[in-house]
Amino acid sequence: MKKIPRWLKIVLIVYALIGIAFYSFQKKILFQPVVVARDSVYQFEQPYEDVWIPVDKNSETHMVHFTVPDSLRKGVVLYFHGNRGNIRRYRRFVEKFTSHGYAVWMPDYPGFGKSTGDLTEQAIYDQALQVYKRARQFYQPDQIIIYGKSMGTGAATQLASVRDCKRLILETPYNSMRSLIGMYLWMYPLQSILKYQFPSNEFMKKVTAPVTIFHGTEDGVIPYRNAAKLKSVLKPGDEFITIENGSHRDLNTFIEMKSKMDSLLRSR
Repeated sequence: MKKIPRWLKIVLIVYALIGIAFYSFQKKILFQPVVVARDSVYQFEQPYEDVWIPVDKNSETHMVHFTVPDSLRKGVVLYFHGNRGNIRRYRRFVEKFTSHGYAVWMPDYPGFGKSTGDLTEQAIYDQALQVYKRARQFYQPDQIIIYGKSMGTGAATQLASVRDCKRLILETPYNSMRSLIGMYLWMYPLQSILKYQFPSNEFMKKVTAPVTIFHGTEDGVIPYRNAAKLKSVLKPGDEFITIENGSHRDLNTFIEMKSKMDSLLRSR
């Protein structure tokens, strides 16, 4: 038997090392939380309340409830944010909802901000469900908008697949985490080594509420061609809005998204 060429040995070693590193550190690669002390106080311009939802005896979800006057309140937006920072990073998007009479409930994932607990895919789904159940104590399903941004689109879509809502809105979503990571690590068995699957394409098939999706053609984080795969599982009447030249972080500056969001939030 011939010896394995030296170059092939090097390739195999590099392949193995990259695979081991990704498997071991994927939580840090995919999520970049910023932890905040439980007793710290956020300085937000928007009126807000801190809400704590017990998960178990060792962990709890921290959620910020951005309020609107009762006389103006039309409903609530359950906002599932991206993979970086904490609520403080995403507070700047709140005003577009509150200005239309929608309160915003924004939870931090386990290990983000003041929330505690183990950051698993199932824990994120369970947290989203608890937030929804709390919302149902005050709102009817036709008053609840589920909104997901970037990484949070997986949680938002899963929640909308098992609970009724007025509308599901997704900003810069992915088809599934496996298909997204597979664009870069196609040579690895991601079904086995990827701990966060977030199969939004499968969840979308079970969403009965109207769906609106925004994605930019120049998104360098979640490529447009990956998100565009979701078109095949949308219902008649659902919308996939393409923002020409839009990137991952600037869609809210485009008139196409501003005008569409104004139209959606004005309607009752």
